[in-house]
Amino acid sequence: MKPALVFLHGSGFTGNAFRAQVDAFSGSHAPNLPGHCVPGSCASVAEFAAFVEAYVREWRLPRVVLAGSSLGGAIALECALRDIPGLAGIVLLGSGARLRVAPAFLDGLRDDFEATARTIASYLYAEPTPERVEDAVASMRLVGQEQTLRDFIACNAFDAVDRLAGVRLPLLTITGAADRMTPPKFAQLLADRVEGGQARIVPEAGHLVMIERPEPTNELIRDFVHAL
Repeated sequence: MKPALVFLHGSGFTGNAFRAQVDAFSGSHAPNLPGHCVPGSCASVAEFAAFVEAYVREWRLPRVVLAGSSLGGAIALECALRDIPGLAGIVLLGSGARLRVAPAFLDGLRDDFEATARTIASYLYAEPTPERVEDAVASMRLVGQEQTLRDFIACNAFDAVDRLAGVRLPLLTITGAADRMTPPKFAQLLADRVEGGQARIVPEAGHLVMIERPEPTNELIRDFVHAL
C-alpha cells in the first residue's frame, strides 16, 4: 500500500507553505498545526506530535510518511521516536535533531515582532527577493506574534540528539546548500546517527527548500516514498 504524505509546516507558517507539494502528490495532507489559523495552541514539539498522532488516527491513514519543514521536521522526528502507528518513514526539510534559536530572534519576536519577522524572513532563502520576504512576513503576521513566538521557543527547547538511536524508520533529510538556519551539517548528523538515514543537499536553496526549489525537492521525496 502506497503511504500517504502528511506535510508539517514550520514556525510562523501554515500548511500553505507546502502548496507545491500538495499539487504534486495526490492525496497528500498539509494541515495547519494548532494555533496556526485554526483553534488551539501548542508550546512544545511533544504537544505538536500528539496533535499529529491524533490527526493520523482521525483521518484513518493506515500508512503514513511525515514530511516536516524546520519545526515540522522536529515534530516528525518526535513522532518517529514515539513510534506512532502506521508511520512508514519521515522526511526532514531544513531541520535537525537540535534546533537552537538565536536569543536575539526570541527577544525580538517579543519586543519588536514586525521588524524581527522581516529579519528572520531574510534568512529563509538563498535568494531573499522582496516578494519571498514579504510572503514569509505575511505568514508570520497571519499566525500572530504569540504563536510564532511559541513556535520558536519550541524549536529552541528541542534536542533529540541523544535519542536518535531510537529512530527505527527510514529517514531522509533534505537541506538547501545555502540554508543559514539549519546548515547541511544538521542533515549529515542525522544520516550518521540513524541507521539507513539519507542526507540530500539541494543546490541554490535556503531554509525553505520546498518553496525555493520545489522540483528537485519533490523528486527526492518521490524517490524516497517509492522506495518504501
